[in-house]
Amino acid sequence: MTTLQPPAAAAPRPAPPRARRDRRSWTGWGFLGPFVAVFALVFLAPIAYSVYLSLFRDRLIGGTTFVGLDNYTQALRDERFWDSLGRVSLFLAVQVPIMLGIALLVALALDSGRLYGRDFFRISIFLPYAVPAVVATLMWGFMYGTRFGLVGDINSAFGVSLPDPLSTDLVLASIGNIVTWEFVGYNMLIFYSALRVIPHSLYEAAQIDGAGQIRVITAIKLPAIRGALVIATIFSIIGSFQLFNEPSILQPLAPNAITTDYTPNFYTYSLSFNGQQHNYSATVAIVMGLITMVIAYVVQLRGMRKGV
Repeated sequence: MTTLQPPAAAAPRPAPPRARRDRRSWTGWGFLGPFVAVFALVFLAPIAYSVYLSLFRDRLIGGTTFVGLDNYTQALRDERFWDSLGRVSLFLAVQVPIMLGIALLVALALDSGRLYGRDFFRISIFLPYAVPAVVATLMWGFMYGTRFGLVGDINSAFGVSLPDPLSTDLVLASIGNIVTWEFVGYNMLIFYSALRVIPHSLYEAAQIDGAGQIRVITAIKLPAIRGALVIATIFSIIGSFQLFNEPSILQPLAPNAITTDYTPNFYTYSLSFNGQQHNYSATVAIVMGLITMVIAYVVQLRGMRKGV
């Protein structure tokens, strides 16, 4: 007697290629979605809201009204804004090369292998970066004091009259000294990390050719860390245009030298929180952001161009 066997289950048909591609696409968006949501919430949304604010103006009669690009026209004619921009531009032109030059020299010294106590010096130079900017500025502000600080104590102890670091002529240099002290270690770490990944075969080839240390630096090390130099320069440019903590904290110590429009960021802060001009403050911030973006992009293109 023969028994009937149930028919074998048919094998599932494979999904068409288009369906598989769509499924993979949605899977990728599932991983990317949380980042996109956070990015839109904390980055894109504030920018969009600032642009929205910049198109309006509070009036004594009529309240908040739409003015289009009038705020931008006012910002481009605002002498206080351009004075503050010129001040941070001077700060950038002087302070950034000095800071990056010191950081590069320290990184090269650490990478040379001839510096005794290399680990100690590396940590010591990086340590100021770990100090919060507010604490560092308060500390230096105390030392700058001519009546109660280090400068005043030196004047009293030696009977001399040192220049006031918080005077109108020297306060920008004093702020530059604080920023340099804070960020030399940070930039040194960027350069030193880039130097450590250079293949040793290049050094061996240079040694065979009889190249000295200066030749190795100019022909091997500096070209190899070119990307790190460009990145550090861009970060420093952005940081200079965003200068705020140091002048705002030192302002009570030097009210005549540091005004409320001393830097663009300080100016926007004063407009918003002291002058209650939120719309115009947003406009100045957007204009300053565009200027910073353009300059940083030009520096990037120039720095990464081959043959420069």
